[in-house]
Amino acid sequence: MAIRVLDSISSIAASEWNALLDAPYPFLRHEFLHALEQHGSACAETGWQAHHLVLENTAGAVVAATPLYLKSHSYGEFVFDFSWADASHRLGRAYYPKLVNAVPFNPVTGPRLLSRDSETRVKLACAVRAQAESLGLSSAHALFLNERDCAAYKQSGFLLRKDCHYQWFNSGYRDFEDFLDSLDGRRRKEIRRERRKVAQTGIRFEVRAGHEITNSMWPTIYDCYARTYLLRGQPPYLSYECLQAIGMNLGNDVRFFLAFRESQLIAAAYMMESGDSLYGRHWGCLEGHDGLHFELCYYQGISHCIERKLARFDAGAQGDHKLRRGFVPVATWSAHWLSDTRLRTAVADYLRRETAAIDEYIAQLTGSIGASTDKDQRAAV
Repeated sequence: MAIRVLDSISSIAASEWNALLDAPYPFLRHEFLHALEQHGSACAETGWQAHHLVLENTAGAVVAATPLYLKSHSYGEFVFDFSWADASHRLGRAYYPKLVNAVPFNPVTGPRLLSRDSETRVKLACAVRAQAESLGLSSAHALFLNERDCAAYKQSGFLLRKDCHYQWFNSGYRDFEDFLDSLDGRRRKEIRRERRKVAQTGIRFEVRAGHEITNSMWPTIYDCYARTYLLRGQPPYLSYECLQAIGMNLGNDVRFFLAFRESQLIAAAYMMESGDSLYGRHWGCLEGHDGLHFELCYYQGISHCIERKLARFDAGAQGDHKLRRGFVPVATWSAHWLSDTRLRTAVADYLRRETAAIDEYIAQLTGSIGASTDKDQRAAV
């Protein structure tokens, strides 16, 4: 097979790239990645230089591909390796640039190695490592991997790293109250109290697909999105044009959860819906209301999943406060190859200890959820 490097996703036809996707997953669609590059969100200037890999057979047909970036920093990845970068510098080795196999700014588990068979998938993982070696880079990283890609990267000599995110799963609930009945009494009361506060403000909610957003809404939606970043003192990852292009070009895969006070749009949450899943991405508001964040980003999403009979709701990275709102801990995985033997040995030892800690953390959280539910059920009896 021949390996071809693309310095832009536009160098391959959308039909060729999308044909490699064997399951609904909007974050690796050509239209999504192209919007990030075309509108200045993922580019060399922002530290995300495209270096995508394509494998072609002897007839010149594309048989595998993967989104790959030369990174000059570690922001927008959500798998934190800043301590590794510091250790590398103390060893006298520059850590950046590094090679990253990821979807920029989106910590969502899914396919990274687009291939129809396991043998080619391993070849693609080996090609990622070979690129890092040939360019003399410190490391290569693959983030938020599904099970198949984890196996391919492990076989290719990468170290695996385990972490924990939180997701909500639909157990065939009839409605939101049916979901609440599955929780312990304390959590039911807390959620009802939060929702009641928002309801008393008179705020109403709508869900619209990307292509249903009117031209007059886009500036306000972007202001909501950007404000969340600006309050933290950092520029937004997505440009106005990029967010609009995602909404318009991915059409029915995009969902905007909107909050209105009277006729004024005051808050928006940008999400993705594909297959049996809802993915929470970003939110922001122009007015602060107690409980609005939880209502718009979690409870409206849960209601939407129940109504649409979606199987799960992945509401994004971090935040163990999600446990109190019906979410459960789920393991996430990344893969890492480091060229420096000293650093690789130290990281391997660290990952062994970190994995044990993550396993214990997930077990404790799972046990506490079950214990709370059992206690509530015993009290009811």
